[in-house]
Amino acid sequence: METLGNFLPYTQIILSVLLIASILLQRSDAGAGGAFGGGDAPSSSFYTKRGSEKILFNATIIIAILFALSAFATLLI
Repeated sequence: METLGNFLPYTQIILSVLLIASILLQRSDAGAGGAFGGGDAPSSSFYTKRGSEKILFNATIIIAILFALSAFATLLI
């Protein structure tokens, strides 16, 4: 249990850097107008994620879950 306590802070740092990078790499077409419902352009409508965009989206979700679990584990230790 002691080695896990020493290992978790480094794991959280790595996961936080990966989470920030994966969020920043995602495509952001919604500007201020799209955020408030403006714009009738086809790019402002919903679309299906495909290819690398879908992989990055799913990776972001997995990294966020791992980060939350590691933060919860830190509380328990």
